[in-house]
Amino acid sequence: MTTFEDILEEAGAFGRSQMRIVSIFCLVSIPFSFVYVGIVFQGFTPEHWCRDPGVSGIRERCGWSLQDARRATVPLMNSSAGVTYSQCQRLDMDWNTTGLTCDNPESELILAQHSILPMTGCTDGWEYDYEGRQSFVTEFDLVCADAWYVDMFQAALGVGFLVGSIAIGYLADKYGRMKSFVMTNFFIGVAGILVATSPNYIALLVFRVLFGFGVKGGWMVGYVLITELVGVEYRRMVGVTYQMFFSLGILILPLLAYFIPNWRWLQVVFTIPYICFLTYYWFIPESPRWLLSQNKRIEALEITKAIAKENKKTLSKNIETLTDENTESISTVSFMDLFKTSKLRKFTFILSYNWFTSAVVYQGLIMRLGILGGNVYVDFLISGIVELPAAFLILLTIERIGRRLPFAAANIVAGAACLITAFIPDSMFWLKSAVACVGRLGITMAFEMVVFVNTELYPTVIRNLGVSVCSTLCDIGGIIAPFLLYRLAVIWQELPLIIFGALAFVAGGLVLLLPETKGVPLPETIDDVDCPNS
Repeated sequence: MTTFEDILEEAGAFGRSQMRIVSIFCLVSIPFSFVYVGIVFQGFTPEHWCRDPGVSGIRERCGWSLQDARRATVPLMNSSAGVTYSQCQRLDMDWNTTGLTCDNPESELILAQHSILPMTGCTDGWEYDYEGRQSFVTEFDLVCADAWYVDMFQAALGVGFLVGSIAIGYLADKYGRMKSFVMTNFFIGVAGILVATSPNYIALLVFRVLFGFGVKGGWMVGYVLITELVGVEYRRMVGVTYQMFFSLGILILPLLAYFIPNWRWLQVVFTIPYICFLTYYWFIPESPRWLLSQNKRIEALEITKAIAKENKKTLSKNIETLTDENTESISTVSFMDLFKTSKLRKFTFILSYNWFTSAVVYQGLIMRLGILGGNVYVDFLISGIVELPAAFLILLTIERIGRRLPFAAANIVAGAACLITAFIPDSMFWLKSAVACVGRLGITMAFEMVVFVNTELYPTVIRNLGVSVCSTLCDIGGIIAPFLLYRLAVIWQELPLIIFGALAFVAGGLVLLLPETKGVPLPETIDDVDCPNS
């Protein structure tokens, strides 16, 4: 009997047809990156202080800028970042009785700050140093006591990712890769527009969950489809390339955000590519592997012949005996199989922890750019450039050195960089930025490597289950990351880096406990994991 791998060798394991399909599908990773870390711009929290109606009248009369008014009327407070202008309280006084003049506000400032004056909350809203731009933070006043609502925006996305990756993965297995991909992108288009037109923050969170539900699931379907269309020896290269386009999206995002100052229109731009992806239905074939698994042999043969024709290859008559090589019953596979032996329990724990750590540290380092106070567009662009070498370093090292050492080293370097960055003084800006960029490169490599290391360690009969279960920790990490970053940064801005460093260090140490998989045949059964040489 002839397997699909045999036929694919004849049709071309990575010919012109697969190059076209992979190139088109890699574009899916670009808007995925926009959605994944777009909170840095959509949820940007600028400098802010209490709005005071009395001060607004004086500012209009004197022709002061917002900064002039802040210097003249906003008290200074001690915070974890030092002495700063108060963001959540204002002086409770009638400014018309203070003798404040347009010509000399500074002297009145000194008098006001050194007097014992009553304070009150921001009952009239806030002023934002964000002229000409609008984030959902400034639109819905998500600052001070309501600042934690911003964390919910990213956590809502993580909830959508978690549920969507499982649900859409099931649909893709049941109804096909392309049908699921198209239905998912239609859903994303509708949900994305609903996010952009949300009338209030509660509606925004609900639509954000729905948006995340489709985005992660659709991205995973694309990953599965392109790896199923190429030969085994090309799967790793295709997978790394697919993820590399995510890094390309990271470079494009700050440029979009700079030229599109409104978060709602930025959301529309994030959504448009998914609407365009609906056209893939007409020129991307269904996965022949999936068709064979559904006993749709004739359709699988037609698509395989079309691939061979585009690759200018000729198929032998052996195609008539084509069967699915995975016909063995796997319906008895259960969640508990991941813990059946001591080795599998170790793999499951270590890989789950690494998925979790990669998500927390990667998202945390990116979102941290939005609270540093520098030029967020330039900082984001520079950090994005640092990501690009990750894929090349992986491809250069995994076949020469192996998987385990580069994987462990990437985590340990990321952890060390986070810890060192936390203790470099702000006055040494360029050194601090350079070390942080090294950490970003390390965690990007670790994030990309955990995907295929996960697939190589589990046996065929539970491989998909193992990847699905372990990768759910990635989404749980994504839910926790914003709270970990934003709430701890209130205590001390560098405290999240200490946590990130510790997580990554432990992850690197645990990876060293895994076996090397370079040059080792993929295990087929659970017994192969425990007795690989038998």
